[in-house]
Amino acid sequence: MGAAPAGGVEADGKTVTSRIAPGVQYWNFDIPASHGATRAHVLDIDLNDPRTGVGLLYPGEVGARSAVSTLADGAGAVGGINGDFFNISEGQHPGVEATGAPVGPAVSQGRALKGAVPDGQRFGPAMPPGVTTQAVLGVGFDRRARLDNLRLEGEVRTPQTRLPLGGLNQYALPVGSVGAFTSDWGSTSRVRSTCGTDTSRGAPCSTDTHEVAVRGGRVVESAGTPGSGPVAAGTTVLVGREAGAQELRKLSIGDRVHVWHRLVAAESHMPFRFALGGFPVLRGGAPLPGLDSVTSAVRTAAGISDDGRRLLLLSLDGSPEFRTGLTIAEVAETLRGLGAQEGFSLDGGGSSTLVSSATLVARAPGAEAVTVRNHPSGGAERPVANGIGVFSRG
Repeated sequence: MGAAPAGGVEADGKTVTSRIAPGVQYWNFDIPASHGATRAHVLDIDLNDPRTGVGLLYPGEVGARSAVSTLADGAGAVGGINGDFFNISEGQHPGVEATGAPVGPAVSQGRALKGAVPDGQRFGPAMPPGVTTQAVLGVGFDRRARLDNLRLEGEVRTPQTRLPLGGLNQYALPVGSVGAFTSDWGSTSRVRSTCGTDTSRGAPCSTDTHEVAVRGGRVVESAGTPGSGPVAAGTTVLVGREAGAQELRKLSIGDRVHVWHRLVAAESHMPFRFALGGFPVLRGGAPLPGLDSVTSAVRTAAGISDDGRRLLLLSLDGSPEFRTGLTIAEVAETLRGLGAQEGFSLDGGGSSTLVSSATLVARAPGAEAVTVRNHPSGGAERPVANGIGVFSRG
C-alpha cells in the first residue's frame, strides 16, 4: 500500500505518504498530463483489514446536499471523497426547484435509497458507449469492492391492476411511468420528477401528472400535481406522469394499494452493502473504448485492485497551478498506473473553467475532524449529494 504509481500516466516522483488509520494511507503525487501538470490526492484502503471499511456518505435525505467534510465528520469517517453527479440546476425549467439528488442508484447499509434516472436526464460528462445511469461502484457484504449495474424492480398493485414501478426517489421519472417517493427523499419538491423526457433533460415539464399518498396499504391523499414537504415514515407517495398519472387518477381515498421495490445487481446478482453511481472507465485492466481524450478537468475517481480487496479513492487538485486536470481517458490510465483493474469516474467539472466538486478529506491520527487535502477549485468545498466515506475501528 502507498506505492508510487507505475505505468500509465506516470508521476514525477514527488510522492508524499502518510498513515491515516489501520489499513488507510493518504498520498499525493504530480502528473505531467496533456494539458499541463496536475496533482493527484489518493486514499489507499486495504479492505482486507477487518478494522477498515467504506460506506455511503449522504445528508440523510436523497434530495439534499452538504460538504464532504461535514458529511465525513457527521458520520465519524476518517476520510472520504465526493460521489455521484447530481441535479445541480434547473435553468431549463424556470420556477422548478433543483433537487440536489444524485443521478444513479444509491445503497446505504444494505438499504436501497434510490434508483437511476433515465440516461437522457443525467448531469455530467458523456458516458462511454454502452454505459447507462444504472452503473455503480460499491462494496458487498463480503467486503469486496466491485462495479455493476443496479436495476430497479418494483410494482404498484391494486385489486384491479398491477403497474411496474418506474422510479424510486428520483429527480426524473421515465415518461408514462409511476415513481415512488419515501421518507428517504426528504422535503424537496417532487415536481422535477415530471420534467424532461427519457432522451432530453431540457424538455418541458409534463402537464399530465397526478400523485397519491399510500399509508397502511391504503390511499390516504390524492392531488393533481406533485407536492413537496417531508414524506412521513411508513408513507409512500406515488407520482405519475402521462399514462402513469391516468392510472393513479383511478384510485380513490381508501383504495387498497401495495407497493414494493428493490435494486437488483445485473452481473453479480449479489447485494451491495453500499453503492453509488458514476460511470466505469476501466474494466479488466483496460480503458473502456470511447473515453474522452480531449476535455480536461479537475476530477474524482475510484479504482479497484487485488480482486476487490483494495480501493483507491482519487481526487485531483483544483489550485490554480494544477487546475488543468485530466481528461477522462487520462483518469483511466492513471488508475491503471496505480494498479487498478477496475476504474470508476465520479463527479468533477466538465472543463477546466468550471467549478469542480472534487474533494478529498482525511483525518490525521489524533485529530478531532477531517481536513480537506486537495484544493477545491473555486476556493471552497461545493455541497454534494453523496460521497464515499472511509471508516476505521483502529
